[in-house]
Amino acid sequence: MSVYLMLTTLTDAGRKALQENPELLKEINKEVEFTGAKILTQYALLGQYDFVNIIEAPGNEAVAKLAIRLSASGNTQTLTLTAISIDDLIHTLKNRENPW
Repeated sequence: MSVYLMLTTLTDAGRKALQENPELLKEINKEVEFTGAKILTQYALLGQYDFVNIIEAPGNEAVAKLAIRLSASGNTQTLTLTAISIDDLIHTLKNRENPW
């Protein structure tokens, strides 16, 4: 499983929906699990983004599907980044057989 950082911004419709039903956040988490991904941790943010989710997913295709499904609701916009553990990065950097 790969790890991803998903930054989410609420749209005007999303802010209204969340104001009317704060439990909507839990429903969105169920949507994440439906795609085969798992939320490792999540936080509400102050600033440019409204939420950050650390997600574990089977691969890029699964997390792309998730981002599209979440954005299709019209309530959110997402920015998804692949995360590489420090140990994996160090291992890759030490691997002299394949420099790329």
